[in-house]
Amino acid sequence: MESSSQADSPAERTSQRLANIIGTFIALLTLTIPIFSIAYFSSSDTWQPPAYLIPRSRDSRN
Repeated sequence: MESSSQADSPAERTSQRLANIIGTFIALLTLTIPIFSIAYFSSSDTWQPPAYLIPRSRDSRN
């Protein structure tokens, strides 16, 4: 029974810490990349009006 309680060896703690760091890094990338890409591609300098006009209906209720 005591052999199964020795799960806190230094090698396991090191690998667990490394896994936590990698997981945190991936989570931060997952949260920040979309924000930066939206900010980059939705710049107000590159906005152009549509190339066509939508025709208005010929309704007599102007």
